[in-house]
Amino acid sequence: MVQQSQTLGIDFGTSNSAAGYVQNGKAHLITMAPDQTSLPTTFFFDFETRQTLIGEPANQALLEGAEGRFMRALKRVLGTSLMHEKRQILNERITFVDIIGRFLREIKIRAEAEAGQVFDSVLSGRPVVFHGENDPREQQAEDDLRACYRVAGFENIDFMAEPEAAAIANNATQSSSETGLIVDIGGGTSDFSLFRSNGSNIEILANHGVRIGGTDFDRAISIDRVMPLLGKDTLIRKPMGPGLLPMPNATFVDLATWEKIPFLYNAKTRGTVNDIVRLSEEPAKSKRLAKVLGDELGHELAFAVERGKIKANGGEQNAQILLDQIENGLFATLSADMLTEILMPYAKDLETGARETLRLANLDLNDVDRVIYVGGSSLMTIVSDTMAKLFPNASHSFSDVFSAVTAGLALAAGRE
Repeated sequence: MVQQSQTLGIDFGTSNSAAGYVQNGKAHLITMAPDQTSLPTTFFFDFETRQTLIGEPANQALLEGAEGRFMRALKRVLGTSLMHEKRQILNERITFVDIIGRFLREIKIRAEAEAGQVFDSVLSGRPVVFHGENDPREQQAEDDLRACYRVAGFENIDFMAEPEAAAIANNATQSSSETGLIVDIGGGTSDFSLFRSNGSNIEILANHGVRIGGTDFDRAISIDRVMPLLGKDTLIRKPMGPGLLPMPNATFVDLATWEKIPFLYNAKTRGTVNDIVRLSEEPAKSKRLAKVLGDELGHELAFAVERGKIKANGGEQNAQILLDQIENGLFATLSADMLTEILMPYAKDLETGARETLRLANLDLNDVDRVIYVGGSSLMTIVSDTMAKLFPNASHSFSDVFSAVTAGLALAAGRE
């Protein structure tokens, strides 16, 4: 017998999503696939079968070369005009609100099937900032996400800052009283929360966030190491008369940006690139760009960058970004030292974010007893190295980087 139930906690992420609820007083995470409690936040619209695939099947369809349209990082579109523009996908004209809503509905269905309960209410994680403090898109982004949950079938929708949820998940601290800093580096945002624990109670002292995350790391790497192989920083001849011009950068930036890749697959962009190939001083490189757009290989390229990033972050000095899908034997070198240099500008942003959180709480660096890392991108050495230098006297904890937010949302939802 299906019972009316408690609130479901959902962590809708830029790269991965998860859900959980309280079972026997503890956070229980929903199984999304065998041995997996997270679901890739990806979509594949299969042109042959006319089906919409989500999660790992969507990733596999892309990698296997199925004919269709792949999408990822749609969380970063929240708050923008793109959310409500109707576009033709398969057999209907729909908006990104509809697409994300259907993804969230699938999470709801899987949770109800496993729990044997109906979840009409949801406590959703949200970044401290979607776009930036005082950005007019902030409220619109939350309104958009709320609309997505309504499409998914939820009636009661509440939000909690993601690092605050992580602080709740880390309630069982090693000491009876401490001041901790949650450093939550996700796919699209970096969030900071200062908390003070006292026994079973956690007090949130301050929240702050900046709009940088793992997808920004990927973009920086792609622009620096991969895009020059496709013609970035080369020259083109003037269409009329003598002289040379620098290659326009806009297409390269969009191709290196997860959420913008699908919008490059159109006749106008392909026509522009064909003109570039004709005028290019290094046509072999520009032809690679034309192939990427013509064969819609942008996301395969982005996944290759992500894989190379992980290898280099592991300390490999000979790591490579393999680009055989573009040209047999083509690769870009990405050593651990190169990775550090490319991502160094973000270290200052991370340090500024942490310092601003302390300022909001009227605390200084020495007041932090423990730094807790959350989110897959927190495993990047640029993150931990920056925080270690900033808080040399604090302990640093990497436990449950992938599940802390979801567990905290589940626990918080269970208390409502």
